[in-house]
Amino acid sequence: MFCINDWPEAIRQAVVRADTALQKQEKYLNDLLNHNHIKVLKAFQTEKVNSYHLHGSTGYGLEDSGRDTLDAVFARILGAEAALVRGQFVSGTHAIACALYGILRPGDHLLSVSGQPYDTLEEVIGLRGNGQGSLKDLGIDFDLVDLDQEGKLQYDLIQKAITPQTRLLLVQRSCGYSWRDSLSIASMAELAAFVKKKFPGLLIFVDNCYGELVEKQEPCEVGIDLIAGSLIKNLGGSIAPGGGYIAGRSELVKLAAQRLTAPGIGAEIGATFEWQRLFYQGLFFSPLTVTEALKGAIFTAAFWESLDYEVYPRPESRRSDLIQAVKLGTREKLIAFCQGLQKGTPLDAHVMPIPGEMPGYQNEVIMAGGTFIQGATSEFSADGPLREPYVAYQQGGISHTYVKIGNISAALNLYAENLL
Repeated sequence: MFCINDWPEAIRQAVVRADTALQKQEKYLNDLLNHNHIKVLKAFQTEKVNSYHLHGSTGYGLEDSGRDTLDAVFARILGAEAALVRGQFVSGTHAIACALYGILRPGDHLLSVSGQPYDTLEEVIGLRGNGQGSLKDLGIDFDLVDLDQEGKLQYDLIQKAITPQTRLLLVQRSCGYSWRDSLSIASMAELAAFVKKKFPGLLIFVDNCYGELVEKQEPCEVGIDLIAGSLIKNLGGSIAPGGGYIAGRSELVKLAAQRLTAPGIGAEIGATFEWQRLFYQGLFFSPLTVTEALKGAIFTAAFWESLDYEVYPRPESRRSDLIQAVKLGTREKLIAFCQGLQKGTPLDAHVMPIPGEMPGYQNEVIMAGGTFIQGATSEFSADGPLREPYVAYQQGGISHTYVKIGNISAALNLYAENLL
């Protein structure tokens, strides 16, 4: 794989075109990195982070100043009144579920304004599964409004779908497993202005996974009430061993905290064990790792487009998340893509990923990525549901060079199987 002279000419030319496409965006990416690095550094300095904060606590975690300071640093970076950053969140979906269960009550109406929610939220809401413990099971109604053909919010349909019982609008920032633009900060600012003018009592929640530090502002800075995400994505900087966060208006964060722990306990206790230094260190590195992942995504788009595959977003597009989609078109090509990418990873490169059932997903899913933290998409991975049109969704990248190698490996595997 590492001998360029053995590559087919089409792959060599695709690498050259992709490198050129990436060079055209270097200035924009460096400006983004500088802006967000300064933002993160200032947050650490303003909250007076010191070496004592890096040590975790045990048992109840009473008076854990490192935990409380980390919450404050996250809140400052995300432009929020408060934040809840905990290793006890098992995934981004768990953090999102705590936020939804914390705010919503029986008889409330939840409205997704960005179309079908991500697969792992469907059972939380009650769209599939046996419903036990879902929002639907607790008497919370759900409806959705699709984005238009250009991936924009449809305000006329949103206004018609809002009822007197509507309590919360759900927004998925990332494209997820959809062939569409991710929602930009500008679009969220527009939504917040619309809601505050037309429905001032209505709350807006944003699933912020894959979007943190991809732009110069965050959703809470433009009027969004509450956000949540995972620490094995952007803000973990590929170092956090797990966990997630919720951030936004302080009273809403408190409600979510009482779903993570219990009423009366909330965010006041909770041991931080050995992960505290890794959370702080990963957060500090995150502007760099996010920018490297963006570089990798741009290379990926240009590389596969040069090989005559459809990609989304296009190489020159401005981005609001880290996900790069490549439409493979057939089951065989999607599997070969992921198996080839796996061969370019540092761990388990000898292992062949195969499609399988995954908790929370409707279809079989194939996943590739030899990550040091299990499932850490911030490091570099690709996955996709085994359903038409057979799209691989690639995300993360500790370095864009690593992403480059992974994609070349995927292309060489397709070529070896006579699928390229």
